[in-house]
Amino acid sequence: MNATQSPSFWQLAWKPVIGLAILGSVVALAAASWSFLKDMGDTSPAYVYYTVTPLDLPIVVTERGNLESQLETKVRCDVESSSYDRNSTGTLIIFIVPNGSAVNEGDLLVELDSAAIRDRLDTELLAFDKAVSQRIQAQATYDNQITENQTNQAQSELLVELAKLKREMYMDPENGTFKLALEDIERQLDESKNLILESQAALELEKTEKSGIEALFKLGYRGKSDLEQSRFRFMQAEDKLASSVNRLSTYQATRKQLEDYEYRMQKLQLEGDVSTAEQNLLQTKTSNLAQLAKAEAAKSEAEKTEENQKERLAKLKEQLTLCKIYAPHDGMVVYARENSRYSSSTEIAEGVSVRQRQEIITLPDLSQMQVKTQIHEAVLDQIRAGLPVTVKIDAFPNRTYDGVVHTVAVVPNSSYLTSVKTYDCLIRIQERVENLKPGMTAVVDIHVDRLKGVLSIPVQAVAQVKKETWCYVHSHEGVERRLIKLGRSNDKFVQVLEGLSAGDRVILNTDAIFDEAEEEDTEISPEAGVEEAPTVILPTADEQRVGELNASSTEPPVPATERPRGKGKKKRPVE
Repeated sequence: MNATQSPSFWQLAWKPVIGLAILGSVVALAAASWSFLKDMGDTSPAYVYYTVTPLDLPIVVTERGNLESQLETKVRCDVESSSYDRNSTGTLIIFIVPNGSAVNEGDLLVELDSAAIRDRLDTELLAFDKAVSQRIQAQATYDNQITENQTNQAQSELLVELAKLKREMYMDPENGTFKLALEDIERQLDESKNLILESQAALELEKTEKSGIEALFKLGYRGKSDLEQSRFRFMQAEDKLASSVNRLSTYQATRKQLEDYEYRMQKLQLEGDVSTAEQNLLQTKTSNLAQLAKAEAAKSEAEKTEENQKERLAKLKEQLTLCKIYAPHDGMVVYARENSRYSSSTEIAEGVSVRQRQEIITLPDLSQMQVKTQIHEAVLDQIRAGLPVTVKIDAFPNRTYDGVVHTVAVVPNSSYLTSVKTYDCLIRIQERVENLKPGMTAVVDIHVDRLKGVLSIPVQAVAQVKKETWCYVHSHEGVERRLIKLGRSNDKFVQVLEGLSAGDRVILNTDAIFDEAEEEDTEISPEAGVEEAPTVILPTADEQRVGELNASSTEPPVPATERPRGKGKKKRPVE
């Protein structure tokens, strides 16, 4: 620097600046020392505050569970074991896809040994053909029997009609056989009577002539031959008259026989013929029914035999089809493991025998997944099917999935290790997923409700002993214990119905000021620790009807909080 040059600003001001810095350092050190000494002497704790502000309070139930497939098909062996082989332990697996393979719908999963089924199928085919032949023969016999029955019945009915016609023809009062025979006899009687009259007239003439010839013979005018001829003609006239009389008697006897005996006999005979024909017809009908029933029984037996053989044949064909098992849908092959008597698990592999109804493969569809979780009984009344759910997978922390409550069990899980009741709940992921595997751990947030603009405080600010619930509020006069009434809550915040206002500052670390003496009960008496019995007021009929209407409402009930409050482990302050 030149000797004539004037000094700069920093050359003139560095000494005062250094002096001020040293002075500030001394002041800061003195303040820190005073603060340290003050803290050493002050034993009051430091509080963490939360200012009460009206905010939306989401009611969310958070649980953990495991992933599983929505569509999980269990592939079983449906092939029946051979009933005639007592040593048979099942059906051999001759082909199976590798464990863990991804398959598509329709792919061959398992093929079972079908040799024994094919042998039985050949035998049943021969038996079925024989049954068909027997059924055809029985059907023909049945049809022939129907025709024969119709012929026999028609013939018997014809005999009945003929017998009736004969009876009617004989007994017809106008043109019957009996009437005609009787009229013929009457006519012959009339002819006999006329012939008697003629014979009598002829006899009188012959008698007169004989008397005249005898007189002439005595006088000598006639010869002896004339006299003998006259006598002979007279005797002929007498014979003719006697014959006519006898003929008349014969016809009269015939008419009496016809009327008194022959008519009755013929009537009985004809009526007997009719009755016999009718009995024959009835017997023919009965015999026809018996023969037809016999033929029908044989036909029915043949048809049932054929049907049974057909069912056996169809069943064997179905069993043959069941020897090849195809994938019902896309998925991943998981071999089934089954506990046995001699080992912890029985492996599924080619050459292993499987029993009927034994599970072989589980085929989960990995594109449609769900979460199986447990719901605590304290919040069970808030969970129902259809609630929206947010699903997070531990293996993929940066991804969330939309889900919905599918089912909630009505029966709790039983356990000998704890008395806490939990209920199975299925959460279905609504979208198709990738890279998710069964058994992965998932966290589900079930969105039960969302309260708009309510006062709420963190749960660590609440203290609860017996029926009293309070929190500590910081005011101008210091820390104040204030009784509050709580509403609904989630795992972080709880709604305050009474006791707080917007702007109040509540203390979060209540452990610093919680007095354990407040929850001790030193009273010794029979009434100590016993709650007062509630007053029961029975509702009226109108109130019962109102209650039924309220119960039928679709609005979900607002449950009271059941989360116990009180002294516990130290809570993390709310940021």
